[in-house]
Amino acid sequence: MSTPDPALPRIDLSALRRMKAAGRKFAMLTAYDYPTAAAAQAAGVHSLLIGDSLGTVLLGHPNTRSVPLSLMLTLGEAVRRAAPNVYFVGDMPYEAVTGGEESVLTAAERFRDEAGCDAVKLETGPADDRRVARLTQAGIDTIAHLGLRPQQIATPNGYRAQARDAASIAVLVADARKMVDAGAAMLLLEAVPNEASQAVLAAVSVPVVGCGAGRACDGHVLVTYDMLGIGARHPPRFVPVLAHLEQVMVDVMRRYVADIAAGVYPGPEHVYPMRAPVKSGPP
Repeated sequence: MSTPDPALPRIDLSALRRMKAAGRKFAMLTAYDYPTAAAAQAAGVHSLLIGDSLGTVLLGHPNTRSVPLSLMLTLGEAVRRAAPNVYFVGDMPYEAVTGGEESVLTAAERFRDEAGCDAVKLETGPADDRRVARLTQAGIDTIAHLGLRPQQIATPNGYRAQARDAASIAVLVADARKMVDAGAAMLLLEAVPNEASQAVLAAVSVPVVGCGAGRACDGHVLVTYDMLGIGARHPPRFVPVLAHLEQVMVDVMRRYVADIAAGVYPGPEHVYPMRAPVKSGPP
């Protein structure tokens, strides 16, 4: 297992802004556990998201709505222990969003104070600028999530690309400006064409993260399990499946089953030896 390297530079919002200004792209991934987060930091990933996608990826739910805040905080603490130097983002769960304004603020404060998050991400509709403003006024960096909003989707077949014509791009740009004017520190665009991302980037000055939003974005985020080929039978088209670790896991587990059946495991090297008897001296 990788261990955190204290010598790595600390990535904060200022660092991401400097990367944007210099035209350098940054990388964000999801992380729900200590080993994954430690590996991501060691690999140079700039930002990690404790995403509500854990509801589908880890818990097997059909959507992201059923993830409890308490579980996200517990797993978030583990991620932060493993990756103290990344820009760490907590994903506002459906439970908190539907609980009212005080619920949103309390959840954001708990992400910051208990899980050690640097920011929270909030799925935002046109009227959510007030929520963004309130979080910002409370001193919490807020990422406004626009485009496809998974919490609004109840079934797996409901995921569709957004802002695919001039009129809907204009609406997206207007919403983006509204969130930035309310104080959003960053934007996240999900499942929109590159042309829509270009229009948003031309309209705002904050860093823009893309999740299936084309090349124009300042940074990009993926669900790590999708990228590693674990779990998803049909990952979104924007995901580069860079490994097929689920098949590796299946193959290793099959070997384990076979080794037990054949009596190969446990071998002598896996067994604790008895201590040598203590010889008694002369009487």
